[in-house]
Amino acid sequence: MFGVVDLPTYLAGLVLIILLPGPNSLYVLSVAARRGVRSGYTAAAGVWCGDAVLMTLSAAGVASLLQANAVLFGIVKYAGAGYLAWLAVGMLRAAWGMWRGRGEERAEETGPAAAPGERPFRRALVVSLLNPKAILFFIAFFVQFVSESNPVVGFVTLGVLAQLASVLYLSALIFGGSRLAAAFRRRRTLSAGATSAAGALFLGFAVKLSLASV
Repeated sequence: MFGVVDLPTYLAGLVLIILLPGPNSLYVLSVAARRGVRSGYTAAAGVWCGDAVLMTLSAAGVASLLQANAVLFGIVKYAGAGYLAWLAVGMLRAAWGMWRGRGEERAEETGPAAAPGERPFRRALVVSLLNPKAILFFIAFFVQFVSESNPVVGFVTLGVLAQLASVLYLSALIFGGSRLAAAFRRRRTLSAGATSAAGALFLGFAVKLSLASV
């Protein structure tokens, strides 16, 4: 049906995969907590666009080429790890500034890690695209459920379902993050601690990605 084989199994696996925490969801949550619902959805839009690009590349067979070429895989892998590490350093520097300046009036106004000039859409998009594990996942997972008789419709159907699940999940994170924003604005120590934790997690993602193999 709709070019999909064993739809219930796909949906069950999709729910588990969507709920698995990663750099994309963590970044969207942090943006929503720091800058509110509107900016949270801006970051989420970057994730959705990145996922759409990866799905398209997977359907076109680019992911298979990446999986078969260790050099290309290594380039994408270390580029992604480097970018995540760069984001982590920025968060940790912002947190250090908060720890040193606790009680300042500026913290009451901006909340945690309100980085000037930050572009949530672009950052989320780059984080999504520089993730070779996601590319390999799309080709390995999607192909199992695409009907050979109608592969185009199958890829579109699976992609739409994946995006709908992502919209629901990230929306929950965004509204949950916006509730945290009020507490962050009142308590600079809480803001610094949350930003430090986010930075540490992004460093962990960077290390994990750098150790990934084809």
